[in-house]
Amino acid sequence: MEAAARVIARRGVRGLRVEELAAEAGVSTALIYYHFKDRAGILRSTLEFINDRAERYTTERAADAPPLDARGELEQTLLLEFQDTPEVRENSTAWGELRASAVFDPELREDLARATLVWVQEVADLLGKVRPMSGAAALAASAERLTALLEGLSVRWLSGSLPVKHARELMAGAIDSELERLNG
Repeated sequence: MEAAARVIARRGVRGLRVEELAAEAGVSTALIYYHFKDRAGILRSTLEFINDRAERYTTERAADAPPLDARGELEQTLLLEFQDTPEVRENSTAWGELRASAVFDPELREDLARATLVWVQEVADLLGKVRPMSGAAALAASAERLTALLEGLSVRWLSGSLPVKHARELMAGAIDSELERLNG
């Protein structure tokens, strides 16, 4: 799955060739088809892998670190999507490539819509921990705005038009704004 994320990040979904994926992973093409059946299976599994990996690097904490309060957990989850590390850059790039390709691929669009819905709900749940008196619709709308902004900022950061530090500052400001809006 790491190889698939790398190839998609580097070549895009349309540029994904099973032969290149097999070479990148160090396995045979037949083994790729055995495990994933077809290209759609590769993309679906890669999307799941990217989501799992993002959850891991946005929630991992040192064993001796004090627990985060609800706001700290929300900030960590969103701000750690902007780390100038190969893993985060690759994940964000592959997610963007999958999103762009979903415009033309109805099956991928459905998978991506489900993954996005789960992500928005996770962020809404975190917002609800910070603002427990807010209604579900308001929390969902705030989560939708924050996740959409994160994706847009990520594209600008990855393309070199926005420094990572500034992307994080803008995201932190948006978190403040959404929490204030939920106070409203």
